[in-house]
Amino acid sequence: MKHQPRRVPGVPGPETGPSLLIGSNRRFGWTAAAIFLVALTVRLLHVWQIRKAPFFTVLMGDARGYDDWAQQIARGDWLGHEVFYQAPLYPYFLGALYTVAGRNLIVVRACQAIIGSCACVLLGLAGWHLFSKRTGLICGFMLALYAPAIFFDGLIQKSVLDVFFICLMLWLIGSIITDTAEGRDHQNRLFTRERRLWLCLGLATGGLSLTRENALAFTVVILTWALTRLRNRPESTARPHSAPPRPRLACVSAFLVGVTLVLLPVVVRNRIVGGQFYLTTSQFGPNFYIGNNPRSDGTYMSLRFGRGAPEYERQDATELAQEAMGRSLTPDEVSRYWTRQALSFITSQPAAWLRLLGRKTALLWNAREMLDTESQETHAEWSAPLRLAGYVGHFGVLVPLALFGIWATWPQRARLWVLYGLTIAYAGSVVIFYVFARYRYPLVPFLVLFAAAGLTAMRRFFHANPRLLAIGAVTTVAATTLFVNWPLLSSELMRAISENNFGTALQEQGRLDEAAAHYRRAIEIKPDHAPAHNNLGVALRAQGHVQGAIDEYEEALRLYGDYPSARHNLSTALRARGNDLASRGELQDAIADLQRALMLRSEDQAARYDLATLLLEANRYAEAIDHLRIVLELKPDAVEAHNNLGIALASQGRLDDAIVHFQQALRLNPAFDDARRNLTMALQARRQPENLTTAPALPGR
Repeated sequence: MKHQPRRVPGVPGPETGPSLLIGSNRRFGWTAAAIFLVALTVRLLHVWQIRKAPFFTVLMGDARGYDDWAQQIARGDWLGHEVFYQAPLYPYFLGALYTVAGRNLIVVRACQAIIGSCACVLLGLAGWHLFSKRTGLICGFMLALYAPAIFFDGLIQKSVLDVFFICLMLWLIGSIITDTAEGRDHQNRLFTRERRLWLCLGLATGGLSLTRENALAFTVVILTWALTRLRNRPESTARPHSAPPRPRLACVSAFLVGVTLVLLPVVVRNRIVGGQFYLTTSQFGPNFYIGNNPRSDGTYMSLRFGRGAPEYERQDATELAQEAMGRSLTPDEVSRYWTRQALSFITSQPAAWLRLLGRKTALLWNAREMLDTESQETHAEWSAPLRLAGYVGHFGVLVPLALFGIWATWPQRARLWVLYGLTIAYAGSVVIFYVFARYRYPLVPFLVLFAAAGLTAMRRFFHANPRLLAIGAVTTVAATTLFVNWPLLSSELMRAISENNFGTALQEQGRLDEAAAHYRRAIEIKPDHAPAHNNLGVALRAQGHVQGAIDEYEEALRLYGDYPSARHNLSTALRARGNDLASRGELQDAIADLQRALMLRSEDQAARYDLATLLLEANRYAEAIDHLRIVLELKPDAVEAHNNLGIALASQGRLDDAIVHFQQALRLNPAFDDARRNLTMALQARRQPENLTTAPALPGR
């Protein structure tokens, strides 16, 4: 008599389960079409409504970096010149779009809307494979209408690919689990089909690793699941006694081949351009330190205060590491330097690190979305779909529902533990660094799966279980709801940061009036946001409003005393307010501000040069010489630094040394009239010292 597999509650059986073939399934076809159309409609409406917003064409942060990188690729530079610092797949995807359709951000966002809608369908299919058709339906529509999903799919950001690959992986995992649950015979065909599924799962995992590097943690979980599952294959799906070892290992090998096929070209490329082995990128160390240092609060904190823009991160990480080590470093050495710094903090202050880890864990599950560059709240002001979806589509609702779903489906844990493992692995890989909304966003498909399963099983759960167990579930979910909705982050701060970033991007385009308006709005939303005051001062100074700029710099320093850029800016603004700072009693204050700025950020060579110039005006020549020599060590072709060093040396009577630097300034810039006049005066003074009656000329005097 032919053995029939036992029906597991909540698991689709052979009569209702999805097809074993990779591809569409007719019985889910209309449902999938409905999910896709709803998701696409909502996303295209969102894109249409934000098209007139200032952030639609003014790209900031990572978006600007990806856009520049994609334009470079579209111009034909596909290989690049440096080891990847950021995950490369999204810029190459963007570059391919630019190559085909030109740089059209509406086309990009429309394509991302399609990809995001496909992710909703894949998650619906995963829910059907793993639980039931009704669960799949709820999964698809939950992701389609989830506010952060709408938000991220409309950004020039890689998050859209993150979630697409996660949903693809979940569908493939569900397909593999369903193959086993249906208990089909035809062993050879099953393994052929299964190898295809495992190969695709490997390709999807590799693709995800090229958009989200910490997703490499998934590989360990999936391999563990694969080996355990193949070792414990149910009798109904095996030949008498057991399956041969070779087909068992073939599935694992297929997965590894899929991962390798995706990652190997990147490894080879990094080796060619960088001369070293990098599996994906070289930013592990700086990111690890940013999330694990005495100043960290669990979110992103730039290595240099006020320089949170991603384009500065690599530069700052390299410069600070090289200054500390006293030599030039390779990308690998830079990464290892910051890793050592983070480990030093962890081992020397374990209690502080554990408190930090606890805060990061709380932030990971909190209802508030910690922005990177642009806040969801700011976009919602322009988008009705995003605004309406945001009332219930957030972590504060999703996490408690997912917890209940895990509780309700716990009897099926033997077949679902891979989902628990993947969720925990990814959550841990975020907490070990720092928490951003887009960093935790790949958790959403896992949470949606369990939330949908919980909603589907809710009535059956409360009817089939003892009252005490039901009360325990309700109490736990209520406590979780309170925990995740506890206010840890300020929504006003999120909006203020977003407005400040808009202003910075506009100012870099020379749109000073618009930039100042955004800075003022940031200050109106969050009056104690020091970077907005500093940046408003920069805009006012560029518009010629020196006193207004000074007021803003002073306010920034009042709010955050250790703000090197504000101190530097204040000193230069004070100098610009009058030609004779000494007579106004402000020269020494300006010098003190720059000295304080250099104590906080000794690698700031612009501040060091300005300090040397002020020291010259204060006749403090020896100090000026020391600072100018440091500037020239790092930048030997700094023309004005050579001229000023010549002035300082001449003022001390060291005419031969001064002449060398004046001549060097003229070699670098033959049209530099001040250096030519200073050289003439120094040569005359060397021949007839009593004729040196006119002071050497500072640039711009």
